Amino acid sequence: MTVFASSVFDATVIYEGNELFKGQGAARGWAEKLARELECAIDVEKIGTGWALVGTVDGEPRKWGIVGQRLKTLD
Repeated sequence: MTVFASSVFDATVIYEGNELFKGQGAARGWAEKLARELECAIDVEKIGTGWALVGTVDGEPRKWGIVGQRLKTLD
């Protein structure tokens, strides 16, 4: 099963309309899962009061947050 179909039941915060991980530890755990699936380096970044996943996929920088308990790319 893809990590994008897995439910994110970790605590979240809303910052500037984006749902982010509340804790750095939870974000790091999901970053590891995402890195395995995408086969590239994924890290975490503090954004306001929460944490997002960040990485470069196919030469493009990407950020991921949470929408409806699923990982989604942030605009």
